[in-house]
Amino acid sequence: MNIFDSRTPYRSRGFYVRMRLLQNTRHSRNPEKSFWYRFFKWLLLFSLAFYFFSSFFITHTKPTTTTFISKATVSSSKASRVLIEELSTKPKSPEGSLKGMKVYVYDLPSKYNTYWLSNERCSNHLFASEVAIHKVLMTSDVRTLDPWDADFFFVPVYVSCNFSKVNGFPDISHARPLLAAAVKHISSQLPFWNRSLGSDHIFVASHDFGSCFHTMEDMAMADGVPEFLRNSIILQTFGVKYKHPCQEVENVAIPPYVSPENVRSTVEKSPLTGRRKIFAFFRGKMEVHPKNISGRFYSKRVRTMILQKYGNNRRFYLRRHRLAGYQSEIANSIFCLAPLGWAPWSPRLVESVVLGCVPVIISDGIRLPFPSAIPWAEISLSVAEKDVKKLGKILEHVAATNLTTIQKNLWDPKVRRALLFNNPMEEGDATFQVLVAISEKLDRSHKRSKVSSQ
Repeated sequence: MNIFDSRTPYRSRGFYVRMRLLQNTRHSRNPEKSFWYRFFKWLLLFSLAFYFFSSFFITHTKPTTTTFISKATVSSSKASRVLIEELSTKPKSPEGSLKGMKVYVYDLPSKYNTYWLSNERCSNHLFASEVAIHKVLMTSDVRTLDPWDADFFFVPVYVSCNFSKVNGFPDISHARPLLAAAVKHISSQLPFWNRSLGSDHIFVASHDFGSCFHTMEDMAMADGVPEFLRNSIILQTFGVKYKHPCQEVENVAIPPYVSPENVRSTVEKSPLTGRRKIFAFFRGKMEVHPKNISGRFYSKRVRTMILQKYGNNRRFYLRRHRLAGYQSEIANSIFCLAPLGWAPWSPRLVESVVLGCVPVIISDGIRLPFPSAIPWAEISLSVAEKDVKKLGKILEHVAATNLTTIQKNLWDPKVRRALLFNNPMEEGDATFQVLVAISEKLDRSHKRSKVSSQ
């Protein structure tokens, strides 16, 4: 029986419509009409389904453009900074890999630092890392302007920029009182030094015997590290592998300063992989009689022995006085001698590496900077002080065996970059390596220790 022919009344018109939609279209008298009927039926069903799905999604989902801000209370002074950081789309800076470390730089009166910059040598001589690190930190993303947010506190005091009028060398006799005055100033202005007794504070000691602040080793050892600095972190060029009073403080061995601009200029004229005409090179102080007027032996006689043994050897290019353009001589040499002077370290160590000359380190027990970034054993030679008279044979043997491998390792751009203080900082450069080393000491951060104890 065809239900549509029935005269039985229906209570619901909607039911009638539903029955019409379920009509068996195979018996439709008009095939074309049947096709369009099915088409509009499915279009209607699809539209209704899409409408209900969209309505549900909109009412149950948060807008994707909403900026997330932590539930932690944010003061009004920090609110704008938080918002900017969350919305910022700039690429990550090199500091992003430093465990989120933040450093506050004290704003000291100019007599502690910038006053000395009137002398151009202050920011360019071998001790100028104290200036370079300060300048970079001032514009670095690691820096925070909020001392309460800091993990570490940098105290910018330039102690190596007072040059003697007698010999032109840095005079650091004022270093201890200058540093003591700086500590007194910061401890009276802000609570952070007293809070940690200086354990999260950083200083630079970029001269001969580091935190002992004296140029002669015996007197430096007698004085030791100033009592008021013994809890702090010292960035110092001095470093040895044995017990020494001048490193009895938390410290990081850093390289002496060599101008990146001068290096780039030299390399442009003398490419690293170019032909090198000088076999073994040294230019600098070499005493004919090593015992000076003070009764001390300069360089433990090492430089004097080099001069006596190889002064007439044609393969050794030895000169006793510095020359303004002597970096071009380094760039033209295969081996560059880096014997100790008064202190174990020498700027020749850095100059040799960055100019592609294999450094020959003659300084027993020296602790070299950034060993985790620089494979010293693969890019340099170490010769014991007692073996200096065998130096010629040692260099000849290396030249005949593995010189090519050493040079290949030495000429890696990452190695050179790790020893230069660039401004602005570059990922992997000397300042970056300093910050990496400091970030390994975050257990000294008062802020983090306080958070972990809560």
